Amino acid sequence: MKNILIVLGGGRPKGNTAQLAEHFAQGAADAGHRVETVSLIKQEVKGCLGCNACRYGKPCVQKDAFEEIVPKIQAADLLAFASPVYFWTISARLKAFIERFYRLAEQDPAPPQGRYEKYPAKDCALLMTAADDLFWTFEQAVSYYRFALVRYIGLRDRGMLLAGGCGDTNGPPQIAQTPHLRRAYEFGRKIYRE
Repeated sequence: MKNILIVLGGGRPKGNTAQLAEHFAQGAADAGHRVETVSLIKQEVKGCLGCNACRYGKPCVQKDAFEEIVPKIQAADLLAFASPVYFWTISARLKAFIERFYRLAEQDPAPPQGRYEKYPAKDCALLMTAADDLFWTFEQAVSYYRFALVRYIGLRDRGMLLAGGCGDTNGPPQIAQTPHLRRAYEFGRKIYRE
């Protein structure tokens, strides 16, 4: 059994991304994993200011929900990042959350090329929705995920579910008319199946 933390980075409370994350969570729970979802709509996390207070043993100067979430990050085996596509990448809420990982970094006397510090060893997954379903719809978001989370922070990629063609935000969510919810359930159910 694994501990899975889903970080829901925006969108509407009952929208396409929330439904995708919910089905992923149900699949993982049905496979016997412990799953918790943190909504950055409900728990505000501001972007890092780069003040370095955390590097000197001081509390973060940002007064938001991040410190409450830190123990959940530390206890998680897998972090699933869920976001709608906003301007061809992840949401600003999710990016702000990822920037705050700076607080979790430790000194690394021999960091791999391109890294400066050591982050907690975790698995990760990406769940995304978009109105469009073009060949390049998720390109920028996937690039950020691979570069910042996998390559730089060093999280171990367990896969991505990129759900395009979910309808625009002018109407009700349309993800239920696609195969994406079933795919999300199966992704969650099989995330740790070898």
